[in-house]
Amino acid sequence: MNAVVSEEAGAGGGAAAAAAAAVTLEELRKKMADFARERDWEQYHSPRNLLLALVGEVGELSEIFQWKGEVPKGLPGWEERETEHLGEELADVLLYLVRLSDMCGVDLGKAALRKIDLNARKYPAGPGCRPSKKGAHCSDDTGDRRDDCGDVVAVVRADEIKEEHAS
Repeated sequence: MNAVVSEEAGAGGGAAAAAAAAVTLEELRKKMADFARERDWEQYHSPRNLLLALVGEVGELSEIFQWKGEVPKGLPGWEERETEHLGEELADVLLYLVRLSDMCGVDLGKAALRKIDLNARKYPAGPGCRPSKKGAHCSDDTGDRRDDCGDVVAVVRADEIKEEHAS
């Protein structure tokens, strides 16, 4: 989760080349900090400015897909220049996100791993879970329903509520 594989590694020579060319989020953080420092851009890299730049880059990324309809996995039929442009925009989003997390003092790798763990608890795998508009609704072996946070939810019928208030 906290490693990114460069395009050169992916195109070059299999798993060994990809592993050798893996880039960590920490390496990206350092490269971005050096890049900004060398250009005297640190003064402009406030969290607000970086967030707005990130949003702009997400907009550019969205524009690539805007009129394509549903796009299948692997992007079949895309021209090489389209895929290359997509990679550039994805990289812009990643780099601004890494820089923003650095300026906010957030360890992005740790935060991402923590979020995956929270989501695993919130949306446990198994046959009792199904996606819904608001989140996962799961039931365990006891038949208890669970809410979006994994907590057991008491199922109360409307007539029980009326009886309670009538007394």
